[in-house]
Amino acid sequence: MKTILVIEDESNIRDNIEEILSLEDFQAIATDNGLEGLQLAKTHRPDLIICDIMMPQLDGYEVLKALRQQESTATIPFIFLTAKAERSNQRQGMELGANDYLTKPFTSSELRNAVTAQLNQQMVFEQYADRKLERLRCSIAQSLPHELRTPLNAIIGFSDLLLLDYRSLDSVEIEEMLAHIHSAGNRLHHSVEHFLLYAQLELISTDAQRQQVFRGDASAIATESIVIEMALAVAQRFDRPTDLELDLQPVTLKISTRWFKKMVEELVDNAFKFSIPGTTVTITSQLQEQQFQLSVGDRGRGMTHDQIANLGACMQFERKLYEQQGTGMGLTIVQRLVRLYDGNLSLESIPGQSTVACISLPAAKPSSLKADC
Repeated sequence: MKTILVIEDESNIRDNIEEILSLEDFQAIATDNGLEGLQLAKTHRPDLIICDIMMPQLDGYEVLKALRQQESTATIPFIFLTAKAERSNQRQGMELGANDYLTKPFTSSELRNAVTAQLNQQMVFEQYADRKLERLRCSIAQSLPHELRTPLNAIIGFSDLLLLDYRSLDSVEIEEMLAHIHSAGNRLHHSVEHFLLYAQLELISTDAQRQQVFRGDASAIATESIVIEMALAVAQRFDRPTDLELDLQPVTLKISTRWFKKMVEELVDNAFKFSIPGTTVTITSQLQEQQFQLSVGDRGRGMTHDQIANLGACMQFERKLYEQQGTGMGLTIVQRLVRLYDGNLSLESIPGQSTVACISLPAAKPSSLKADC
């Protein structure tokens, strides 16, 4: 049975709502003030809240704001009850996270329809979240053992050989084994750092205070020099500097240097990883309508529409066919970082031919640049 919390200071309206909900087989919990309503919401975790705006102790806006700031109540559907004279204030409620409004006086049919619509919408949202979480679990279960076991096998295997036979090995053989151990260690370190960073970004994305701290080290940076630096470093790592083409405009962003470098590195790394030597990786940047746009294109295997739509952590597509190293988490990390800076990541791809990844970020305004100087 679904539980619905009713917060309404007018007893006749409150009793009427309770009666209608009971007839529809809902369990109704009711109170006449916002402060007690807030406590009931935290204690009972109702499936939906119906709340008046003008109330003693805490008004409806204050109740909603407090609920949205608490992790346990942040996603509970919320319907405001409002008098016709208050309709101009609907925008304030929507900005705080209200899901719907019911204008007094309302009919029993209007109440039932509003409640049913919000509960159905919440059910769809939860089902989507469950499917997304299940895909993430499956992807991690498939990719994490491979990403940890493969380099560990190399480290353990070559170190065993060195311990057992180092007296009979010449310096060239020892150097080759040490190089394999070093490479495997770097790969393992990279995978662990990716998983830790992804977990950190997931926590930040759901916490307003963490987001504020995250953005705290932003400063005015020149994008052109950083893109060149990171692109050349990645191209050298793949031994493909001649495959790199740059067409960059000088644009200033107010962003953390560390996180901008991470965005560029992951986009370029992804382009080189999924294209073959001798094909071009093209990087362009421009300023368009106060938006900095950075595009990284490759002529690799591409992605289907469904693969782009299901972009998520650890979801490296067609691993068995291509056996690429890496978890496929790079683009997801870029997506999370860009969103935290009020930007966007878009992907355009033709399977078997090409992929273009583009990030769009708000450019720094001249006034903000002066303030930093």
